[in-house]
Amino acid sequence: MKNKSADNFEAAFLPTLSVRNGAAAVEFYKKAFSAEVAFCLTDPDGGVVAELSIRGLRFLVADESPEYENFSPETLGGSTVRMGLVVPDPDAVAKQAIAFGAEEIYPVADQDYGYRLGRIKDPFGHHWEICRKL
Repeated sequence: MKNKSADNFEAAFLPTLSVRNGAAAVEFYKKAFSAEVAFCLTDPDGGVVAELSIRGLRFLVADESPEYENFSPETLGGSTVRMGLVVPDPDAVAKQAIAFGAEEIYPVADQDYGYRLGRIKDPFGHHWEICRKL
């Protein structure tokens, strides 16, 4: 269900993943998660801002810009956020992401709290919890 604010605009959550190599990140997400690209802008210096979607879930990928305090996990030495991706077959999605360069943090397994869930780290340092409700 989408939320509507007092002025009748719908609300949505649109995270932005800061990365060091936006073009490579877009290609990784396309291959690893079958993401579709809504748009991809490249500036003269090669920096990328792109909107992607995974099964209709939209997110942005952008090259880091320290001048605006947008840092990649590679620059920070780790990620402060975990992206949760709920899919029908988390085992297959995690396996596909690993095949394209993600690192397994822990394997997909049934968890005591009611999810089949595992965690991977993408090549750009972002952590993804791939899961489905049991």
